[in-house]
Amino acid sequence: MDPNEAAQRSARVAAVFDRVADTYDAVGVPWFTPIAERLVTELSPAPGERALDIGTGRGAALWALADAVGATGHVTGLDLAPAMVAATRREAAERGLATVTLLVADAADPALPAASFDVAVASLVLFFLPDPPAALRGWHGLLVPGGRLGVSTFGSRDAAWEQLDDVFTPFLPPQLLDARTSGTRGPFASDAGVEELVAAAGFAEVRTASFEQTVTFVDAEQWRLWSWSHGQRTHWEAVPGERRDEVLAAAAERLEAARDRTGTFTLTQQVRLTVGVRPVVSPRGT
Repeated sequence: MDPNEAAQRSARVAAVFDRVADTYDAVGVPWFTPIAERLVTELSPAPGERALDIGTGRGAALWALADAVGATGHVTGLDLAPAMVAATRREAAERGLATVTLLVADAADPALPAASFDVAVASLVLFFLPDPPAALRGWHGLLVPGGRLGVSTFGSRDAAWEQLDDVFTPFLPPQLLDARTSGTRGPFASDAGVEELVAAAGFAEVRTASFEQTVTFVDAEQWRLWSWSHGQRTHWEAVPGERRDEVLAAAAERLEAARDRTGTFTLTQQVRLTVGVRPVVSPRGT
């Protein structure tokens, strides 16, 4: 990707996450936190380890990492959106976490010291980056030999969710139709594709664990609030103001396909957790 195009893409991502910093993962619909916590569990951080949370957002993985490494460890969280970092820094202070450092930095090129972390996580981040293979190579260099990396990405969604999100399609510009986040083509379309990306960056022992993450809404209005509170806000912003009620009405109709026995609406997303290890290189001749 052209450097100017990559910079513009990064700026657009930072801007949207600045706009959602106050509502991100905070509208009463658990989503990012359970996914990030499963990723952290998959990596088994140990007390005393140095952990890196790439694309920390509002701390979905950060708090789990801090709990795992304890008072003798340390967690560095970075995010490209200054408002996200400021909000998460305030929460870290409120939690009394002296072992957490938060930085405004680009996940694509964090500019941190080489071989300075034992474990690194990037939850729902990799597919936003302009050059995922280059980012993975950079993250490889930040880990000590034997250090572990975990990334979460999306697999398939149930048909009801696909139909629901399709209410935005007529309004979206080409850059918002990027199939990497939806996992419909390219390396993010399969477990093997993501594993190959991670292995090509130099990681060994690459494996994937998958699980279903559900999200439940009481009505279309709660779905609207939730979809405005994270990256999907860009979809709403692409809809002309005078057409948004129309989109919400269409969404309410499509949500009916997800109504469960309790009267609420449940949607299901497959999530993959891909982990790898920076190999320990034996001294020459041994």
